[in-house]
Amino acid sequence: MPKMTFIEKDGTRREVDAPNGLSVLEIAHKHGIDIEGACEGSLACSTCHVVVDPAWFTKLARPTEDEEDMLDLAFGLTRTSRLGCQIVITPELDGLVVKLPAATRNAQG
Repeated sequence: MPKMTFIEKDGTRREVDAPNGLSVLEIAHKHGIDIEGACEGSLACSTCHVVVDPAWFTKLARPTEDEEDMLDLAFGLTRTSRLGCQIVITPELDGLVVKLPAATRNAQG
């Protein structure tokens, strides 16, 4: 089973099972990781914002224009920021590391 690591807001590292085909947001919810995902993965908010470890960032597919538009609304945006709902686990992402930002902004109506 592929694995991934979440670095929580307090710095705690949590390695969890990360089944292929699930998004980082779905995996977080499955394991009780504190990511909101207000729009439930429909790419209508930025509350599943994660900061991808730089070593892993180049292994991800490029963000779509819609994802980039939503990321512009994210609190604490970094060069390796992505939306967790848009990162789908593949065999190449076994071991992925993402950090939860200190805060999120829910700009959804």
